[in-house]
Amino acid sequence: MQAYQVSAPGTARLVSLPEHAPGPGQIGVRIAACGLNFADLLMIKGTYQDTPPLPFVPGLEVAGWVTSVGANVTELELGMRVAIFGGQGGLAQYGVFDAARAVQLPDAMGFSEAAGFQIAYGTSLLALDHCARLQPGETLLVTGAAGGVGLTAVEIGKKMGARVIAHARGAEKLAVAKAAGADVLVEASDDLRSVVKELGGADVVYETIGGDVWTAAFRATNPGGRLLPIGFAGGDVPHIPANHLLVKNLTVIGLYFGGLLKSHPEVVQNALAKLFGWFADGSIRPHVSHEIPLDQVADALELLRSRKSTGKVVITMAGDAAP
Repeated sequence: MQAYQVSAPGTARLVSLPEHAPGPGQIGVRIAACGLNFADLLMIKGTYQDTPPLPFVPGLEVAGWVTSVGANVTELELGMRVAIFGGQGGLAQYGVFDAARAVQLPDAMGFSEAAGFQIAYGTSLLALDHCARLQPGETLLVTGAAGGVGLTAVEIGKKMGARVIAHARGAEKLAVAKAAGADVLVEASDDLRSVVKELGGADVVYETIGGDVWTAAFRATNPGGRLLPIGFAGGDVPHIPANHLLVKNLTVIGLYFGGLLKSHPEVVQNALAKLFGWFADGSIRPHVSHEIPLDQVADALELLRSRKSTGKVVITMAGDAAP
């Protein structure tokens, strides 16, 4: 099989690797699509908090067909269409994953939609509902609002009854955020703090950029507000002044999808069940801006690095007809 393997920090290329049989509690999956995430860039650099030992194949989430099952696997069958958050191994034509991580796909969900669904939507629902307890009528500020997770936060925040302020760069990205339900659009070149303060401030902040954007959003948060540092696409991890937290009674809440899946799997499973239900009734619809074949994965990763994509970038595998 073909796979995109990292052999040293910052060094990755397509290689040919053998396919392995699943062990107990595992399944073999013919991968049809793999959703890219900013974490993949950090993994390749070797700076992600959960980077696997070298060599490894990045790609956190996949969708495909079950082609083999290991011992003690009873709920999954050959040929079943599944999505899996595996944490690694997705940028390949085949993978072996824990069966407990697999979710059967609704008939109406395509593989590209499914491959970009769990992390982006799961992170946003868990952040806004489980962590921040976003309430109807509150103001939600989403930075990087046209990105993979930011766009889902706009969509879910609106569904939860919030007034959504979307912050993004350029008319095209702002239009994508508006189509997802944003009430107010803020151009990235504008003075974010001033604009949000003039709008009455933010009750909940879903922040994906870091650096100066975090600082501006932090300063525009209302007393008693909740801030979610979801990512650092701008490259700078923010420093949080604890004295300001005290003065304004602010709460900063960390969320790592993979970590919560390990510590509280039932919370993640319940959130995903709700999300798949919303998909089935048409309440949410994944936005995939690019579908790119595996042999062009380096170009696809550059789209993320340069922040030129909207929604999700998905890698599709050669030979993705049903096995």
